[in-house]
Amino acid sequence: MSEMDALFAALRQVADRQTVECIENAVMRGSDRDLNRINALAFAKAHHLDEEKTIAALLHAARLGVFEMTWNVLCPGCGGVLDTGATLKTVDQESYHCALCAAGYEPTLDEMVEVTFTVSPRVRRIAAHDPDRLPPLEYYRQIFFSSGVDLPEDFEAIFGRILLEIIELDPGEKAFVSVRLPAQFVIIFDAVTHSAQFIDVQGEPTGERQNLSMVISRGHALSDTLTLRPGPLRIALENHTDRRVVPNICVAGDDLHHLLGSRRPFLTAKRLLTNQSFRDIYRTDTLDVDQRLKITSLTFLFTDLRGSTALYERVGDLAAFDLVRAHFRVLHEIVATEAGAVVKTIGDAVMATFPSPDRAIAAALRMREAMLQLNAEHGSDDLLLKIGIHEGPCLAVNLNDRQDYFGQTVNIASRVQGLADPNVILTTEAVVGDAHVSEILRDSGISSVSRMEELHGIGREVRIFALS
Repeated sequence: MSEMDALFAALRQVADRQTVECIENAVMRGSDRDLNRINALAFAKAHHLDEEKTIAALLHAARLGVFEMTWNVLCPGCGGVLDTGATLKTVDQESYHCALCAAGYEPTLDEMVEVTFTVSPRVRRIAAHDPDRLPPLEYYRQIFFSSGVDLPEDFEAIFGRILLEIIELDPGEKAFVSVRLPAQFVIIFDAVTHSAQFIDVQGEPTGERQNLSMVISRGHALSDTLTLRPGPLRIALENHTDRRVVPNICVAGDDLHHLLGSRRPFLTAKRLLTNQSFRDIYRTDTLDVDQRLKITSLTFLFTDLRGSTALYERVGDLAAFDLVRAHFRVLHEIVATEAGAVVKTIGDAVMATFPSPDRAIAAALRMREAMLQLNAEHGSDDLLLKIGIHEGPCLAVNLNDRQDYFGQTVNIASRVQGLADPNVILTTEAVVGDAHVSEILRDSGISSVSRMEELHGIGREVRIFALS
């Protein structure tokens, strides 16, 4: 058995077999481009696979060494990759600047950090393993743009319509480029160093040659926008880096904006952190102790068993332990199948996260039914589950050697659960106001009753909704 056969045999033991078959076929027969920075959601859609099973299979494949997983910081404006690293620990800057968009951004895990998978060179070598040898436009396609930019198959032809010139410069090399400036906004941009120079071309056309010098370096600072006239321009470009650079001169018009604005869903860091398979595989290797990464929207679900102490007293430690353990197993399964993850258990309580409120509500409804079924099977009402849900911003942190969350959103969710009665799901306005949640409640025939509550330690009244 070859090493590749052994790797995929091991992968089939821990991941969905149909998904593994598609991944193996892609590794064996896919194009080089298809195996670089794989977008898990796009892969699932193209092969008609379940997204959660695809994410889980790729995570297990990365752990086995079939793929290299990368965390890419993105510009929300142009979709370019501003920085990349092998772990989330490399996202350590307070802000990231995009020279192409002339804007700075504080990183959030919602839409600014993507997670992609590239086939390992030990499994199969592809062109992107040597990015400096890629043709210039292929470098832009495979290395600069994120997997969330939906580039067309005829990208080169479309980009060619706005491209005035593109060249390659080896380390230390200098070149002269002559172009004719149209009466439009023009950008000189290098995708390797993210160096940029803006040119506002306006005024009367000229027949006289204009001159411009640009030094491409790692520490390139954005220059002021130059104003030039339509007509001939001679550009002196110098590469002061130790890598090949690929500067291009293009027209920043509607064609470019349309190209950059075509987006598709991708695997965000937020979604991965709320994925049970990820938490199971990468338990302690996610964040550094000092990291505090923002998430603008995450949904928290807390559960607890009412009267568990009396349960142990009534039926004995062994029987109670088996019953509580069965309850934990069911809750874990439901959370995982609803794209969530169990962050931790505290006594008989569970703290879980979901990427969106509708997933949390779907999980809560299933949990309530599952507890009723467990109680029916045991002929008693021993498992009295209390559920509270809230959605909002938070910080992803490392607490007690575990990837955890911090902030007022977490506190509110916990306090809401504390007010819940057994078999009644309590949520906040942020949750029931979600359009997808409203649809779930309407289709399930679930009614809600609201009231104002002053939550301990919050300092203000919060409107909560009881779902029954």
